Amino acid sequence: MYNAFFGFKESPFSLSPDPTFLYRSPQHEEALANLIYGVQSRKGFIVLTGEVGTGKTTMLECLRDFLETQFIEFAFIFNSRINADQFFEMIAYDLDLRCNRSSKTEVLFALNHLLIQQANENRTTVLIVDEAHNLDWDVLEEIRLLGNLENRRGKLLQIVLAGQPELDRKLDAPNLRQLKQRIVLRCSLRPFREEETVAYINSRLEKAGMRDQTVFPIELLLEIHVRSQGIPRVINAICDNLLLTTFAAEQYTATLEMLDEVCQDMRLEWPGRHGRTRTSSRYTQESFDHPSIFTRGD
Repeated sequence: MYNAFFGFKESPFSLSPDPTFLYRSPQHEEALANLIYGVQSRKGFIVLTGEVGTGKTTMLECLRDFLETQFIEFAFIFNSRINADQFFEMIAYDLDLRCNRSSKTEVLFALNHLLIQQANENRTTVLIVDEAHNLDWDVLEEIRLLGNLENRRGKLLQIVLAGQPELDRKLDAPNLRQLKQRIVLRCSLRPFREEETVAYINSRLEKAGMRDQTVFPIELLLEIHVRSQGIPRVINAICDNLLLTTFAAEQYTATLEMLDEVCQDMRLEWPGRHGRTRTSSRYTQESFDHPSIFTRGD
């Protein structure tokens, strides 16, 4: 609705996990590098965790793009509220296995045949499970058993489990210690720091067509960080609503009053909401004029 008004080629703050708008923060670069390395090196089990809205699904979309460019076979399980039978059926559909997909036995035989064939061609196969913290215990046990398939060159099936921090706690359970021992790589996404939030917003605006953005003044960017608590999905929602509010007011610069209105409509809560002053940020305009001020402290 507001794209033409601001001169955007596309919406800068869509909630869809679009790799085109990936902001390559150090932690996202590291997570994606670990995912790709784990697959290429046939490490077996890789776990990606992070709080809601920190970009896990975007990382998986980037991994899928990589797998497609490398012509690597993969299955993507996006709905983890499934039982063991449904789990094998979804794998069979995604990998286009020629078998009775409702029969676990036939799926396992067909899958084993595919994995051996891929290995003979010096290729691998990947299983990606999103929202893995929701998986039932018996499904996790089936996944562990799939991880046993290997030859002398490594694991035949690379398994990526992505989920909220509850996944880590689930994997710590005594009955899953065998699965936990097989996890070779772990990646974790955290909310953005203040300077990362500013760079993230500017990056998305630039990729949408606004190179030197003037819509969000620096004091507003800092306040968005506080109210979003550095969570990318919340940042997107706030900024999208702010752009809409600014457009409706026929203005080209958003204000703190508009941000107040947006946060009220979104029913946002954040630490110190009722006692914090708007000028309490530890960064100032001068900080962003001199980026070297930023350090990666604790």
